[in-house]
Amino acid sequence: MNDRIPWLRPVTALAVTAVFFVPLYLVLTNVFKPGDQISAAPASLPRPPTLDNIVAVLTRPDHLFWVSLTNSVVVTAVSVVVLVVLSAMLGHYVARTRSRWARALTLVLLAGLMIPPQVILIPITDVLRAGHLMATVQGLILFNVGYYLPFGMFVFAGFVRTIPVELEEAATIDGAGRAQVFWRVVFPLLRPASASVMIFLGVWIWNDFIDPLIILGPGRGTTVTTGVYRAIGQYQSDFGSVFALMFLATLPVLGFYLALQRHFVKGLTGGATKG
Repeated sequence: MNDRIPWLRPVTALAVTAVFFVPLYLVLTNVFKPGDQISAAPASLPRPPTLDNIVAVLTRPDHLFWVSLTNSVVVTAVSVVVLVVLSAMLGHYVARTRSRWARALTLVLLAGLMIPPQVILIPITDVLRAGHLMATVQGLILFNVGYYLPFGMFVFAGFVRTIPVELEEAATIDGAGRAQVFWRVVFPLLRPASASVMIFLGVWIWNDFIDPLIILGPGRGTTVTTGVYRAIGQYQSDFGSVFALMFLATLPVLGFYLALQRHFVKGLTGGATKG
């Protein structure tokens, strides 16, 4: 069909690109426009462009952006590091073990992937409150680790199956223990999978809104996403500050993705040809 209609593929690609580009265009144009121009013509180009919105966000008296940025960086960085380490170890165990216990564990984790976080949010808050972790950054990190661990495990397990088991057997013959085999032989080979897990989970945790809002509480803590929510008042909204907050909140995670995107596709497709 594509051969008979040669223009179908480029037209479809342009249409899909336009759908994704429109929100980016609105954010980029409205960041550099005064608030009255945003309300009057949100799709128009800034004439003239101004940095007042960005300056206003960076110099807010309540330091909303800087507090939100700090919390988001801490929560995302700690959660991703812990998740990569635990997911890699668990994925290696599941990929190399053929026992019934490993299969049962895989089914339990697979069931965890099917449950949206909003469904279990109320019981999670009860557990965190019982452990005196509610309204704390530690509680939010613990929630992230528990919920996103199954995804990381499945990515690492698929990639571990592409690594020849003979490498581990050779290290064992040379006298290396199980921990040494994993950290010195297996884990360095998991770099592409680690990059994929870090990108996916980093973006998901960074962009999460409802979980930080409920666990941290709107009055006790904020992240970059809940910071945008707090910037919108009940009776009035400074749309220039809102767009500036969204723009600034995107820059760190965009830089993070660009730094790791070289390993991204390789890590996802590593387990597709062997299992």
